[in-house]
Amino acid sequence: MPTKRTVVGVIGSGTESHPQLSEPLGQWLAGQDCDLINGGGGGIMAGISRAFAETPHRQGKVIGIIPASSPCDTPEARSAHAPATGYPNPWIDTAIYTHLHLSGTSGKEMGSRNSIIILTADGIVAFPGGAGTRSEIQLALEYGKPLLILNPHQEWDEFKNTPAAMVATADEAITWLTKNIFKTG
Repeated sequence: MPTKRTVVGVIGSGTESHPQLSEPLGQWLAGQDCDLINGGGGGIMAGISRAFAETPHRQGKVIGIIPASSPCDTPEARSAHAPATGYPNPWIDTAIYTHLHLSGTSGKEMGSRNSIIILTADGIVAFPGGAGTRSEIQLALEYGKPLLILNPHQEWDEFKNTPAAMVATADEAITWLTKNIFKTG
C-alpha cells in the first residue's frame, strides 16, 4: 500500500513574492518528497510554485486551488464558469478549479477556497500578506493545523500568543519544518 505524501500549504501575499524567502524554501521543499498546495495565483503563490517546480529532480507536485471569477449560484452562472483572472499560475501541476469566488476579508466565508487549502495541508507556512493571508492563518489556528509564520518585519505579531511558531528567515523555517512536519530533525 502506498504511503501518503506530505502536503505543505503555503499562504501569503497575492502580489509580493518575497524571493529571499520563497526561493530557498521552495527549492528545499522540492527535495523533501512532498507536494505543495496553495491558491494558484500570483505573489507568494507563484514565487514558491516556481521555485519548487523548477528544482531539478523534484518528486512532488504543485497543487493550486483555483477560485472562480464570480459566484456560481445559478445554472446560467455555472455555464459561464471561468477561473479568476491570472489563475492558475504557470507552475501549477494540478489545478483544482472551484466554484468558490470569495477571498481577502471574506476568506473565512463558505464561498472561499481557503478552508480547502488549510484542510488539505499537513502543515502550513504563512508568508507576509494581507487580509486573505490573515484569514488563512486564522483558519489554520481554528482547525488546529501545524502553523509556521514567517514574520521577518513583525507584520504578524498579532499572532505571537497563539500556538503558531514564528521565524524571520528561510533557514529558520527549514529547521522548523524539518522538526515539526517532516520529523527528521
